[in-house]
Amino acid sequence: MDFDIIISSPLNSTKYTAEIININSKKIIYDDRIKERSCGDLSGKPLEVTNREEYLNYNTAIQYGTSENIKLFFERVYNFLDQLKKRSYEKVLIVAHSGVSKAFSGYFEGIQDGKFLNRGLKNCEIKEYTL
Repeated sequence: MDFDIIISSPLNSTKYTAEIININSKKIIYDDRIKERSCGDLSGKPLEVTNREEYLNYNTAIQYGTSENIKLFFERVYNFLDQLKKRSYEKVLIVAHSGVSKAFSGYFEGIQDGKFLNRGLKNCEIKEYTL
């Protein structure tokens, strides 16, 4: 697949992946807006401390500890996509996280019922969108 540029989350796992797949030595830009959703004080705790379906529900009223609010997280990712629309790239490879792919799903496919538990990409899965 040919692309003009790679934009990656600056977190180590995605930086490493971007470097591995960059066989054509394209420019890599690291952008904080496509970092994974911050778990805050839930970081390192077992998944059972939350109701995962509710944690990934756009319409939830529940706030889990100091984790990043899902609406604010989506807003951050949407800002990235809105700015990307203004650029002159034809094809961009984005290396990000499952949560970011959930936000992409909301942006391109709509919020629908607000449930995003099963709307993210799996590791190394590729999805193509048109801005």
